[in-house]
Amino acid sequence: MIQTDKVLEFDKIKKMWSELALTDWAKEKIEETGLCMSENELTAKQRETSEARELLEKNGNPPLVSLCGIRECIQTAVKGGCLSIPQLEDIENALVAVMRLKNYLSRSKQWGISLAYYDENLDYLDDLKETIGLQIRNGRIDDNASKDLKSFRDEIERNERNMREKADAVIRANKECLSDSFSTLRNGHICIPVKKEYKHKIKGNVIDKSSTGSTVFIEPGSVGKYYEALQLLRINEENEEYRILYSLSAMAADYADILEQNVSMIEKLDFIFSKGKLSLEYGGTEPKINTERYIRLEDGRHPLMDPAECVPLQFEIGQSYDGVVITGPNTGGKTVAIKTVALNGMMAQCGLHVACKKAEICMNSNFLCDIGDGQDISENLSTFSAHMVNVLEILKRVNKDSLVIMDELGSGTDPTEGMGIAVAILDELQRSGGLFLVTTHYPEVKQYADRKPGIENAKMAFDKESLKPLYQLVIGEAGESCAFYIAGKMGMTEGMLKTAMKAAYGKDEIPEDLKQATSKNCLEEEKVSGIQRIKRRNRGARKGREFQLGDSVLVYPDKKIGIICKTADEKGVLRVQMADRKIWINHKRIKLHVAAEELYPDDYDFSIIFDSVKNRKLRRQIDRGKTIEGEITIES
Repeated sequence: MIQTDKVLEFDKIKKMWSELALTDWAKEKIEETGLCMSENELTAKQRETSEARELLEKNGNPPLVSLCGIRECIQTAVKGGCLSIPQLEDIENALVAVMRLKNYLSRSKQWGISLAYYDENLDYLDDLKETIGLQIRNGRIDDNASKDLKSFRDEIERNERNMREKADAVIRANKECLSDSFSTLRNGHICIPVKKEYKHKIKGNVIDKSSTGSTVFIEPGSVGKYYEALQLLRINEENEEYRILYSLSAMAADYADILEQNVSMIEKLDFIFSKGKLSLEYGGTEPKINTERYIRLEDGRHPLMDPAECVPLQFEIGQSYDGVVITGPNTGGKTVAIKTVALNGMMAQCGLHVACKKAEICMNSNFLCDIGDGQDISENLSTFSAHMVNVLEILKRVNKDSLVIMDELGSGTDPTEGMGIAVAILDELQRSGGLFLVTTHYPEVKQYADRKPGIENAKMAFDKESLKPLYQLVIGEAGESCAFYIAGKMGMTEGMLKTAMKAAYGKDEIPEDLKQATSKNCLEEEKVSGIQRIKRRNRGARKGREFQLGDSVLVYPDKKIGIICKTADEKGVLRVQMADRKIWINHKRIKLHVAAEELYPDDYDFSIIFDSVKNRKLRRQIDRGKTIEGEITIES
């Protein structure tokens, strides 16, 4: 059996709704809430929700209470039982809540809201409420509940005072015999603590002894004569308390019908106001209910999604077409779109407001759904098998008053066969006369919907530049999976895309916008590869002529600074001028410290640094064309 509530997440709506109710009855009714099949009844339920929300907005939350256990109290009283003090206090509190709720509704009549006139069905039973309030206070029967009770309690207090005074007198007269200088209560008797060795000196009855046996607790004879009288007074007090409780219970039994009516009315109002509170939670709107089998949503939202992040849905079905086939890329919002339509429809038919700016919703005999892969390992069902189990169950139950939603129609098997099955399912759904929304990736299904009267294509909009879904439903246009476009934007070459196009559609022509995307990728690839080639050349040059004449370098392993005075030969060996000498060294043992262009101006004569004064003079004479005497010394 398809669990539609769970598939559409209506169970989550119910949970949120239940948390807004106070009474157990309202919570149970929320759990049992199902589709309403009467147009008049549904219209009345929607009106209740709207009026409850209006009262909440204008007059605040009503003073409702949970009423836990009140019915049990009423039944006990009716059967002649004696209500306890806490039970009578619960009845009093319930009547106080009834009075406050009645006042709340009376104030609300100023707005002419019919829900406010429920106050006429509430009676706070002022006589019963005041009688309980006078006779029971702070969790006990008040001393003034009756003359006899007050008399008994006064006498008890007088006797207890006399007993204390007599005990204190014995203590004062026998201080040397006592282990403590105060009396104590033991087993209901007022006793004095007497040392064991003096127990025979004090007249009275031994009531108890200490754990060590060194002290005995004696009720003095002068005190004991009051004990029996005190016990009799307490029995009389208890009997009088029971008489008062029975009297109050009988009074409550006399008003049992009115109390029951009050409880029922509070529970009903709790249920109604919980619908108004739920509407405020997600910003709901009262939908227009029709029996003409069409749905129109304006700015529809999924009620469990954050309105700030949810893209409003514009949707209609049932007038020009009865079926919608939605296509588009994965993660584009197809599933959310069909669930939004079905969930809002189900909520409307349960008397709840819908998460839309404006909505017209038809009544449906049932909502049939196949969403998710449904794979069940314990039943050994594959994704496709699980889909088919649900689909066949839907086709058995669908009728002209059904609303059907199916996600990824025909998926999970061979594409060709899956496409054929998808078309067959659509054909059967259309024959049923019901409304249906399906999502698919098959291009043949798009073509089928395009040709078939009564079925309309729709797509989820997709930004091809940013490669991000826009979560907007566009009815009247078939969508595309955008797989080729995404692949092209991500770097797949034009040749690979042509191969893919030919395999998929039998032709290797690429759309112009896709060509532009792939051509950009090619340019970027060339730029990247060019940088890589330059880097490779640089790496090779380090073996040859990376270091230039005049470069300041670090000579390893001592990291001493030197200056290149002769560039590298074919083996990568250079000449470096150190502080005290010139050395030959492999390029791998040096590292550039400061480049020559940062140290010297253009056309700088490095012979000033590297040649001797004698050699520089001889070179200058040669450059002037003079005959020189002597030879230029080449350092080795």
